[in-house]
Amino acid sequence: MTPPACPPPRADLVLPCLDEAEALPWVLARVPAGWRPIVVDNGSTDGSADVARSLGATVVHESRRGFGAACHAGLLAARAELVCFCDCDASMDPGLLAPMAEQVAAGEADLLLGRRRPQGRGAWPAHARAGNFALSRMLRHRTGLRLHDLGPMRVARREALLGLELTDRRSGYPLQMVVRAADAGWRVAETDIPYLPRSGRSKVTGTWRGTWHAVRDMRRVLAEPPGARTAPTGGMSA
Repeated sequence: MTPPACPPPRADLVLPCLDEAEALPWVLARVPAGWRPIVVDNGSTDGSADVARSLGATVVHESRRGFGAACHAGLLAARAELVCFCDCDASMDPGLLAPMAEQVAAGEADLLLGRRRPQGRGAWPAHARAGNFALSRMLRHRTGLRLHDLGPMRVARREALLGLELTDRRSGYPLQMVVRAADAGWRVAETDIPYLPRSGRSKVTGTWRGTWHAVRDMRRVLAEPPGARTAPTGGMSA
């Protein structure tokens, strides 16, 4: 007799949010059963917080604008052993995090990232791909990690993440997480995920200017010497 499949580990899912009312129903419907979605409202004016609350999500308000500020507020609000991160613009299916969480729970990786594979036209603009490629090369030079993507979908253990003492509160937050994890000797890995055209326009990489600001933030993170602990950086639109 085939034993029943083990359920995926319970986790908290952090969803940084800025005006994503249109995408939230699709995203929240795909959160793995038993997980707690934490929607961090970062100053939305389209009723995103009300939509998220009506769909059963925990809503956290972060008044300090910035992608990193929203992500870190969600991390501080999390209580589960495993914490996952995902954009809530419908570009990535949160259901894909279940097998990723299983890998981390099984000790196969300490930080597991989703490597985005674009599906269809417009899923990943050329300027955003170019910026990501350049940062991957710089990350390899800085840490030795041979990653192809620094995307927002990721899984790690909550206490370990808090121990990294992340300080960036803008676009450099995801990269700082990887850099400090590498400096701490974590096993960092990636797995392929489909990347869909997002709902609405990106607040960071939707334009060349936004991409440049993100790359600038990340270059600053890469310039940190190993073991650095700096004051929080913030004050930028998510």
